[in-house]
This record gives sequence, structure tokens and C-alpha cells, in this order.
Amino acid sequence: MFWRNRTISKLSITPPVERPDRDGLGIVLIVRNEATHIAEWARFHHAVGVRHFIVYDNGCTDGTPDILRATLPADALTILPWDQKLADGRSGAEIHNQVLAYAHALRNFGAGFRWLAFIDVDEFLLPVTAPDLPTALADLSDHAQVSLPWHMFGRNGHEAAPDGGILQNYLHRSDPTAAQHGLNWKCIVDPARVTGVRVHGFDIDGVGAGVNDIGQPARHKDRSNRAFYSRAAIQLNHYYTRSNAELQAKINRGSNKTVQAQKHLARVMRIVAEIETDMVEDSLARDLAARLKG
Repeated sequence: MFWRNRTISKLSITPPVERPDRDGLGIVLIVRNEATHIAEWARFHHAVGVRHFIVYDNGCTDGTPDILRATLPADALTILPWDQKLADGRSGAEIHNQVLAYAHALRNFGAGFRWLAFIDVDEFLLPVTAPDLPTALADLSDHAQVSLPWHMFGRNGHEAAPDGGILQNYLHRSDPTAAQHGLNWKCIVDPARVTGVRVHGFDIDGVGAGVNDIGQPARHKDRSNRAFYSRAAIQLNHYYTRSNAELQAKINRGSNKTVQAQKHLARVMRIVAEIETDMVEDSLARDLAARLKG
């Protein structure tokens, strides 16, 4: 059978009916044992205007949910248990647990938000010139999906996790317009118009298309065109490795779906090598964090 042993990585949904009072930006996040960095991540995004965090707990054993509860106001946080590995009963194809969480969030929480962002704990959304993310999104109110390219940060010479957190210590990244590891994307969407769900792109009104952060349109298949690249309003930093010790732990932990261990190792190290070739300096996150703290 064609689908046997493949992963189901796209789900179709009926969009939620938007509430008249819907407002603001929410983040949907799936976590597993992120205690080291989750407080910095949550504080930062709350400070740049995220109204609510919808967090799916994929079997945390290190206290990550308790740290989130201690870091964020109670009315800004929803945590749901999400420790599962599901498969189609006929073909045996694994259902991507992250995609399943995204679909659940859209249907069950999306009606109350103008925007939902779908990112991971190693990713930070940065308003480039605006004071916060809602202001940065204001000029895009006529659109239903914003695609943001990865800005990939490597180990930056750190063998172990440095004191002071991520934003202060990782100041060199690859150039997305020159990267060979694949210019991938994360998205911010209007929940009331999403009809298809994947990790790196959503169908809007039945079509896989959207705009970049300056409103330039493209279908998903055309986003790799370097002319579509932009970081004028919002930059997405992806701290792919963090320190070398954390990179090794990431490799040992394996992929978020079932893959062969050696295949996963080879893929990760190929990406790391490409990230750490011809890096450019980037202090936007450090400087923004300092302004927020001040």
C-alpha cells in the first residue's frame, strides 16, 4: 500500500468561525523537556506582544510546564497533555504529532485570535522596527498567512550552554539567501481561513499561498525564490543547534517522527555544517532583548 510506513504530515480542517471579539496574537507550541530555555523564550514573546500561549506537553519530565506557569500570567497560558504516537489504522502511516496539535489548536482556540503563530522553542519572532509583533503585523491585516524564513544560528563556539541565555550569546547566523540547507519557513495565520495544516505552511481558503512580511504574495512552492525573502518587518531566528552539548543531546533525542537514527544524524550534521559556513553577524535579538529589559 502506497501510504504504508509513510508519515501523514498534512491534515485538512474546517476553519473555526471567528468570534466577533477576536483579537491579538497567540502562539501554538509543542514542547518536550525544554526547561533550560523555556523561561527566556516565554518572557521574550510575552514582552513583544503575544497575548496567549497554547502549549502542547509532549511528555515533559523536566518541569517545563511548571516553569511556564511560573513565568507567564495564568490568563496568558493554556497547557494541554499531548504525549502520544498515533497512526492510521489501515495503512499504519504515522500521524505527525505536531501537525495534529496545530490542527487541534486551530479548531479549538483559533476563533478567539486574529493571528496564530506556529513556532518551536528554538525559534524567536523579532519585530525589526516596530515596538512589538502586533504592530509589525498591522500592515498585513488584509492577508491570512505570513511566511517567515528561518535565520539559522549554529553553535557560535559554545561547547556548553553559556550563562545569560540564547539571545545574548548567539550573534552569528547563516545568510538565508545563500543557504544550501533549504530555505524553510514558519507561519503566522488567520485561523478563520485555514483549511489545510502542515508544519511549514498552511492552506488558506483551499490554497497553499500567502505573503511575506511586506505583503508580497507567493504560493508555497514559489517561496524558495530569493526575491520572496524579506526580514523588513519580522525576523524569525532559529537557534538550530544552540551549544555543542545541546546539539549532541538533540541528535540523541531523535526526530519528532519515526526515522532511522543514522539517517537523522547525517541530516542534522549536514545542516549544521552548512549553517556554520560563511556566517554573518546579527545582534538584532540581543539588542531587542536589552531594550525590552530596560
